[in-house]
Amino acid sequence: MIIKSADFVKSAVKPSHYPPAILPEIAFTGRSNVGKSSLINTLVNRKRLVKTSSTPGRTQLINFFNINNAFSLVDLPGFGYARVPESIKRTWGPMVESYLSTRKTLKGVVLIMDIRRIPGTQELGYIEWLRYYSIPSILILTKADKLSKSKQMNQHIAITKILGVDRNDLILFSAKSRMGKDATWAAIEPLIDDNLNLA
Repeated sequence: MIIKSADFVKSAVKPSHYPPAILPEIAFTGRSNVGKSSLINTLVNRKRLVKTSSTPGRTQLINFFNINNAFSLVDLPGFGYARVPESIKRTWGPMVESYLSTRKTLKGVVLIMDIRRIPGTQELGYIEWLRYYSIPSILILTKADKLSKSKQMNQHIAITKILGVDRNDLILFSAKSRMGKDATWAAIEPLIDDNLNLA
């Protein structure tokens, strides 16, 4: 994927705040502090398009980014642990569910998981939810550079079994080494193929 432009469009909380539903969208989600912002920045060759933070739960809105004026990447709030008030955390579930279940231009969801931890009930539930609504999912294991090659392999196999997916369906990714960048785009491109000729 050749990135010609990558621009922040707007942040939203509810459907009335979303940008017009014109371009196909790929959403990114995952547990708080899983490396979601770093992954998006790596994909679009930008250092600070999406703000990164060492504090879990920094993304509290749905953020839309226009890529090549041909499609959008959507950064969803992380789930799980986050150092934010409980009242704010309670709004995230309905906010994200509303987007995922009603957005007509949503073409797929990238679910990001830290390779160093075994997926829990939240990740498994998210995958089941996406299957229920027939939303294509792309599964990515981030922070692969944090493990040796042998530990990467062991975790890859273990997570494959937990999720009940084929090993080829789990992309290993590292924002530091850019490992998995091409594989991620190869998974995204078929979902937005109709608009790529506009880029």
